Amino acid sequence: MDLTLLGHACVRLDKDGSRLVIDPGAFSATEALEGADAVLITHEHVDHVVPDELRAALVGRPDLAVWAPEGVAAAIVGDDDSLADRVHAAAPGDHVDVAGFAVDVVGGTHAVIHPDVPQAANVGYLVDGVLLHPGDSFTLPDAEVDVLLVPVAGPWMKVAEAIDYVRAAAARRAVPIHDAIYTDGGKGLVDRLLGPQGPGTGGTEYVRPQPGETVTVG
Repeated sequence: MDLTLLGHACVRLDKDGSRLVIDPGAFSATEALEGADAVLITHEHVDHVVPDELRAALVGRPDLAVWAPEGVAAAIVGDDDSLADRVHAAAPGDHVDVAGFAVDVVGGTHAVIHPDVPQAANVGYLVDGVLLHPGDSFTLPDAEVDVLLVPVAGPWMKVAEAIDYVRAAAARRAVPIHDAIYTDGGKGLVDRLLGPQGPGTGGTEYVRPQPGETVTVG
């Protein structure tokens, strides 16, 4: 399985001619949905999904399918009931085949932004048992995975929490996501803290792919 970062929290996975895209939101690359066979959405925030854009993609491509938390799925379908059979509600505990990828749905709740801000539904996706996308949460895998996609910036977290998350998850590798609010200098700073110059992430290797670089997972 090949992993490509597409900006902020969006990633593309390619395997055996199939393509899975996770969280193509407002901060993602404009070509994020190109060639996608299926899309996974972790939660409702605009940096992870733009319902109107995803609905338009579904209308234009009758072979495209989407999985998302129930409320997000309803927002994507909107008034177009013809899309309902291709937009599936995803709930923690689900085990589904998505375009040839084995997907376990985990988590359930967005991390706390502030006690006065309601917590949104947020699911993570464990793909083929080797890669975890947690959305906006610090959901842990049940077993060691090859790649943890680790959020490194957002109004709900600090870098110390990202370090502790990587340590607790104990993945073989950690790849940063959720970093659109950083400048290049900010990304460099967080990379140093999560890399060899930082306080340490246990046995996990921290890797930031270069633009256009593909990482083999598994």
